[in-house]
Amino acid sequence: MTAAPIFRFAPSPNGALHLGHAYSALFTARCARALGGRVLLRIEDIDFIRCQDSYVHQAIEDLAWLGFSWEGEPRRQSQHMATYRAALDRLAARGLLYPCFASRQEIRAAVEGRKDWPADPDGQPLYPGLHRHLSEADRAELRARGVPFSLRLDMERALAMAGGPLTFAEDGSGPLGETGVVQADPRIWGDVILGRKDIGVSYHIAVVVDDALQGVTHVTRGQDLFHATAVHRLLQVLLGLPEPRYCHHRLISDETGRKLSKSAGDRSLRSLREAGVTASEIRALLGFGDMA
Repeated sequence: MTAAPIFRFAPSPNGALHLGHAYSALFTARCARALGGRVLLRIEDIDFIRCQDSYVHQAIEDLAWLGFSWEGEPRRQSQHMATYRAALDRLAARGLLYPCFASRQEIRAAVEGRKDWPADPDGQPLYPGLHRHLSEADRAELRARGVPFSLRLDMERALAMAGGPLTFAEDGSGPLGETGVVQADPRIWGDVILGRKDIGVSYHIAVVVDDALQGVTHVTRGQDLFHATAVHRLLQVLLGLPEPRYCHHRLISDETGRKLSKSAGDRSLRSLREAGVTASEIRALLGFGDMA
């Protein structure tokens, strides 16, 4: 008997859920229902600087009110940091990580005035390799002085070790309409950070580890994360993790075409509830009126 597909909805509790989150949750539920799949809820709260327990409780209440249901207890990433660090240790043991002591200001200064310098999909200048080849003695001296550092992936070495072209199965579409079997090019991110200075691990490492541990077979998420899939596929190969199918859906925008954002203070589900808007009205507004 073939196991049921497993989907997940994974918000970060660094603000109140808005209509964009509602769309993503309902989209995931619809996809799971179409395939007879199961749905899990994951709370991606590794960023202890910005995430708050109050937003966790509010998100769970808002999702239940919306009519979104899931199996079992939500997995909270903050309770599994040692698991993510163990994955980092495995990469480090293969010589794929190196410490970077450079600040963002130093990185910008290193590429300032170089108009041809490439940027990553988030618009940040690619890391110019300032500390890629520091000697062990220099690294030890900087650590002894307490200089904070991140852990970067040596991209070229990682790609060589992964071997062969990387692809992923896309059931939705990328920002440019990409669908079907898509070529994954992690080089667009340069030597991406996998261990953050402030919280120890990054979204990239946590999400691929969790998807594997939870048996997730189908990842549904917004098009803003489409390009991150290239990094995730590389990490899955390097860590020997299974490959899920991906489906990147459209983003919900305001009247100006800007993606809804917690940081921009876009109207939350909670405020809409308090204004008297019903869950069925929200579902209908977002195109899920059939999911009563």
